[in-house]
Amino acid sequence: MKKISFNNVHWIDFENPDSSSTRYLQENFNIHPLAIEEFVTPTIRPKATVYPSCIFLTLHIPLYDTVERTTYPGELDIVITKDYLITGHDHKIFQLTSFFEKLQSSEGKKRIYMNASPAHLLYYLVETLLESCFPRLDHIHKNIDIIENHVFNGDEKEMVQEISIAKRDILNFRRALKPQRSILESLVQMDTHHLVGKNLKDYYQNLVGINIRLWSSLESAKETIESLEETNNSLLSNKLNMTMKVLTIFSAVMLPMTVYSNILAMSADIPFGSHPYGFWIHMGIMLALSMLTIFLFKLNKWI
Repeated sequence: MKKISFNNVHWIDFENPDSSSTRYLQENFNIHPLAIEEFVTPTIRPKATVYPSCIFLTLHIPLYDTVERTTYPGELDIVITKDYLITGHDHKIFQLTSFFEKLQSSEGKKRIYMNASPAHLLYYLVETLLESCFPRLDHIHKNIDIIENHVFNGDEKEMVQEISIAKRDILNFRRALKPQRSILESLVQMDTHHLVGKNLKDYYQNLVGINIRLWSSLESAKETIESLEETNNSLLSNKLNMTMKVLTIFSAVMLPMTVYSNILAMSADIPFGSHPYGFWIHMGIMLALSMLTIFLFKLNKWI
């Protein structure tokens, strides 16, 4: 548990909350039992609930796994009371930790972010978490540009897996981000004036705007990677068709030579068998048959 205070605003952060966290909240705060239960229980879907003495929120922050190379949702549980902002998370959220440490080390930043109310502090925290998604989106767009260059440089086969990884990353990012909009909108619409002042409604509406901008950028990335996948598949299919075409032509050219040699093998007395240049005569005939086959292919515009 980490705690920071300034004036009458306090922020308590729990990493990996457990039964001791539950006991601490029950003993020191007048928080609804359901909110405490949800605080320490993993939640699949984001939610926002107003209780008489507090507001409970569950957000899922898009985090990046460098090993799996994909985005995953990191659950952040939030309880707002009159004087306290209480957060809990199972995964380490770097942006939250960094914001917390900046407040700890700077009286000036405390004065900026913690001078009004826990609801103001929550706004700045969520804004920081949402704004931190833009560099991740920039990385996704740069990765798409790299994939595009490889696709048009003849590396279609190698890019099949890279495109799939990029699509999974974008899909998981969308899955984590989309539900947050309804939660942010509910903060604007819900009757929470006893904890979130009316003057904060515009601030939380701004968070909705940030979410919309993130979603628009994700939609653009999704459409681009899907178009790239179609292009890559078309180029790969064209390469495969060309390979099959070459193999087919090779087989067709070799077929008359094979038939001719088999006919000679079935004959007891091979024509020109005793001729000193008999081998070269037969080779010439087979070569002529191959040239004739190529001529017929070109005449019919098959090659």
